[in-house]
Formats: sequence, C-alpha cells, structure tokens
Amino acid sequence: MRKEYDFTDAEQGKFYRPIEELDIPIYLDKDIKDFLMKHLKNKNSSLTELVNSLVKKDIEISKKLSL
Repeated sequence: MRKEYDFTDAEQGKFYRPIEELDIPIYLDKDIKDFLMKHLKNKNSSLTELVNSLVKKDIEISKKLSL
C-alpha cells in the first residue's frame, strides 16, 4: 500500500445504493423450481413473475385469516 493516497477528485457516495434498492437473491429447492417450471401457464411469463404472484396471493390469504 502507498503511504498516502490522493482523493482530491473523489466523489463521496458515488457507488452508494440504499438497502431498499438491492435485490436479494432467493434460491428455490430443486423440486419446487422443477414443479413451477412445468406449470408455467404463460410461456412469455418468467419464473420470477410466477413466484411473485404466488407470494402475493399467499400474503392476501394470510391477511384474510388474521382478521
């Protein structure tokens, strides 16, 4: 390492991204992924869209049950 570094042209926070903007990877078990891939109704749809719709439906059901 150098004894001293020149930061005169540095820009603070240039690569900062708030945690809310980060995508968190989610790993499915192989059998679940295989099942979902077989049952993709709309081939123009993606696995991500299918999983998101299933999770949203699950959240709705959960909210209804907690009332």
